[in-house]
Amino acid sequence: MIHFKEIGKIMGALLVLIALLMLPGVGFSLHFNEDPWPVLSSAVITMIIGMTLFFSFSKQDQNIRKREGYLIVALSWVFMAGFGMLPYILSHEIVSFEDALFETMSGLTTTGASILTDIEAMPKGLLFWRSMTQWIGGLGIIVLTVAIFPLLGIGGIELFVAESPGPTSDKVHPRISETAKRLWYVYVGLTVLAMLLYWAGGMNFFDAINHALTTLATGGFSTKNASMAYYDSAFIQYVAILFMFLAGTNFTVIYFGLIGKFKRVLKSDEFKTYGLTLLGVAVILYFPIAATGIDPELAFRKSLFQVVSIVTTTGFVTDDYTQYSEGVTFICFMLLFIGGCAGSTAGGIKFVRHLTFIKNSWLEFKRLVHPRAIVPLIINGDRVTGRIITHIMNFLLIYLLTFVLGSLALSLMGYDLVTSFGAVATCLANVGPGIGSVGPVDNFAFFSPAAKIFLSVIMLLGRLELYTLLILFTPFFWRAN
Repeated sequence: MIHFKEIGKIMGALLVLIALLMLPGVGFSLHFNEDPWPVLSSAVITMIIGMTLFFSFSKQDQNIRKREGYLIVALSWVFMAGFGMLPYILSHEIVSFEDALFETMSGLTTTGASILTDIEAMPKGLLFWRSMTQWIGGLGIIVLTVAIFPLLGIGGIELFVAESPGPTSDKVHPRISETAKRLWYVYVGLTVLAMLLYWAGGMNFFDAINHALTTLATGGFSTKNASMAYYDSAFIQYVAILFMFLAGTNFTVIYFGLIGKFKRVLKSDEFKTYGLTLLGVAVILYFPIAATGIDPELAFRKSLFQVVSIVTTTGFVTDDYTQYSEGVTFICFMLLFIGGCAGSTAGGIKFVRHLTFIKNSWLEFKRLVHPRAIVPLIINGDRVTGRIITHIMNFLLIYLLTFVLGSLALSLMGYDLVTSFGAVATCLANVGPGIGSVGPVDNFAFFSPAAKIFLSVIMLLGRLELYTLLILFTPFFWRAN
């Protein structure tokens, strides 16, 4: 039996936290002499409903099992999207439900796709909330709440398992709440450092804090219509490259690096593959970009920025990669299917899954030649079990199937095939820019209401890595034990 009252209690705690995170937007509205009421009233409504839910079920103390964990994570994103769109709607800056849902879901899932055609005309309080939705969704609101739930008498390990992206289970501390806290310390610390460097590089304080929030979240929302291309500064763009790279790295690896355990960093096969892949693809793309006759340093910076931005699923833009050649466009499209490291804020398939697939496929040739030999798959110095391999292979198949069926559905809605491929691929991977009519200098405003809702679901599927959401539609999930 599923403990729905316990779920209601946790939903209440989540909404209270969301309401508190809305409040800084009120401060920016007042600072810029804007009407603070849309953000403030949204925070008040969210707070009242959250406290009502929490205190109505505050005496519930059942343990959270796996089923409740999956259901809580899925519902939390639905609740966050529902209440997160209130500032847009109450301000009348985004009028329609589907537009507000798309923008909010794009923020929370750190996709970065937008329906806004003039970002710079938006009120500053709303722009800050827009960036905050990405920061909230970056490392996962559940990871934050797992860190504080023990204070509320709520257990959190099943939430952490259901929310944390990727197939790895590395922890920096035996207690799951301490692991969540330390990962958030790293997240907050890197955000502050990125903000200071952006500020030092010439951004004003408001732009610096917004871009820091969305960089570490690998979200890509910008306060400028031209995204990072607005800042014609090598320093700012290299800062963005550095922090996008760090945000796409497993935060456990970053933590071990910060405390001096460099052997744990070098032991990570995924991290080494991640770094070498980014550098290798950037070198490949350098040549067609440099062939246009621009400065060699600028050509390398453009190449490296786009590769890091796409692979880490950040989606910041400094250049239109579709303007060079079909080959460059195709490479950038294929990068949408890579993703960052497991345990990072990046979306996508993740390097560890690709690494497992490639290594296992290579070893399969050896097994064919030596059918009686035991040929283990080793990653990070540890043996990968058959169950994990099967799980990853199934994930890759479901991911590919979701992409194909999603593209088919969008094309049946009347959109051309290239645009359908680009929109579904970038939403499923939580990147932002794609190909076709959703390229790096385009947006998603032209899609129909039905298509925007459909793509919002695709974004959520990608952010929760398929299983967490799809398992709710299986009959055995709802059967009583």
